[in-house]
Formats: sequence, structure tokens, C-alpha cells
Amino acid sequence: MSARTEWTVSTARTLEIEEPVSALTVRLVGGTVNVVGTSEGGPARLEISELHGPPVEVSYEDGVLCVGYDDVQWKGFLKFLDRRGWNRSAVVSVTVPTTTRVEVGVVGATAVVSGIAGRTELRGVSGNSTLVGLSGPVRADTVSGDVEAQALTGSLEFNSVSGDLTVVEGAGGAVHADSVSGDMVLDLDPAAGAEIDLTTISGEIAIRLPDPADAKVEANTTTGVVTNAFDDLRVSGQWGTKRITGSLGAGTGRLKATTVSGALALLRRPAYEEADGGPAGEPGDGPSPTTPPAGKKVL
Repeated sequence: MSARTEWTVSTARTLEIEEPVSALTVRLVGGTVNVVGTSEGGPARLEISELHGPPVEVSYEDGVLCVGYDDVQWKGFLKFLDRRGWNRSAVVSVTVPTTTRVEVGVVGATAVVSGIAGRTELRGVSGNSTLVGLSGPVRADTVSGDVEAQALTGSLEFNSVSGDLTVVEGAGGAVHADSVSGDMVLDLDPAAGAEIDLTTISGEIAIRLPDPADAKVEANTTTGVVTNAFDDLRVSGQWGTKRITGSLGAGTGRLKATTVSGALALLRRPAYEEADGGPAGEPGDGPSPTTPPAGKKVL
């Protein structure tokens, strides 16, 4: 068992943690957090700069590296809404082994997490976050911050009050997303049997799937416009709730999407992207996930 080591950082400083790091926790108010996973070996590296307000506290014990403020606790983090405590900021960059378990909490700060294969948990209050190349399970909880994710191959769980969720090149595990008023735009290539479950009250939902896809589909909106680009699916409902239902391929996976007043679009990835990547701008260039293609539309 290693002894606890602590640092109080009040000016720009770089630390190298010689002991193995298996878990990282960052809690930041204002500024930027950048976490990068690396498989090259060597010690974990922490850089803190552009500090304003109280010092940043750093500790290491038994494989756990913690960076943040003593008065900002992980438990109840999303309730940290007292703006009198927001008068602080720092830029924190951390390089850790790719297998590290990562917990990042930001209040009014930007967070970027990339290259992590361990579990990643994100909590945000009025801060936008970007997740890139994560292969472990991911959970993101925000109050009003947006989350953008690219090249995720693990499962994703997202909960928000008003934050938007954007997923590009999502592949692999399940996706469960809930929001009150946030929009959801997802470009997915789910593994066989994966479950996609999306729910928002007033936000819009746009999902793009490969063709052929493999999922049993049940999607509905009460008052929003519906767009469907798959001939194998049926659009029903002229008044009140409108539904997209049916099966794509063998139907081993499941896609369920529900919005009360937002628009609902189920889009198809152009075949050229599946075949060779199709450089943008060439003939046959397909629509983005946010631009519905020609298809069955119910007003």
C-alpha cells in the first residue's frame, strides 16, 4: 500500500506520477480539462496552468490520482450551482495509461477525454464535453452542458436536463439517452444485438444507421414531424402520435426512440460511405445526420 502524497498547486506546474495510476478523478470549476490515454508506458503526467482563484489540490494514494478543489465534491456534483463559487478556473491536462478509470466533473468548464479504454464517467454543470476514441463504457450526466462523442466502441449512457448529445461514428455497445429538452443526433453502426434507447420530451431526435441495418424499430413522437428513409419500416398516425415501426435485417438489435414534441428522423447512411468512405463533395454525397433525406414524411 502506497503512502498518500499531496500537492497544493497555486502557480503553473507539471507533475510526473511515478507510481502506477489506475483511476483518475478531476473536479474543475472554470477553465479546461484534457485527459489523454496512452499505451506507451511511462509515468502519468499532470500539467496545471492558467490558474485563477484558489489553488488546485492534487493527491495520489493507492493508484488513485485526484485533481480539483476540496470544496467541490464528486457526490452531489450536479447540485453545485452556487455561482459565488465559480470565480476560479484552471487549465488541467493529464496523460494516463489507456486502461485508467476516469471520472471528470466540470462546472462552467470544457472537458475533452480521449483514448481511454477503462470506464469513463462525466458530470457537467454548464460545461461542454468532447469524448473521442473511448472503448470502455461511458456515462455522462449533465445539467445544461452539451456532449459530443466520436468513435465510441463501448456502451454509452447519457442523462441531461437541457444538454444536447451528438454521436459520430458510434459503433459497438448499447446507447441509453434521456433528456428533458436536449436534442439528440446520432450516427451509429451498432453491434449485433445492441439496444438503442432514446427519450426526450421537447428535443429533436435524428438517428442515422447503416444500410443494411439490423434492429427492431419502435420510434414515436406526439406532435413532431417524422422522417423515415427505410422502405422496410412503416410510418403510421395522421393525428396525435406518429410512429415508425418494423424490423431492419434480422431484427436482433433494438431501436427505441421517443420524443413528445420534437421532430423524429430515422436516416440511412449512403452506400458510398460503407464501401470506400466516399470523399466529401463527390457526386452522390449524402446528407449529414441533421439534414433529413428524401423519404416518407408525415406532417
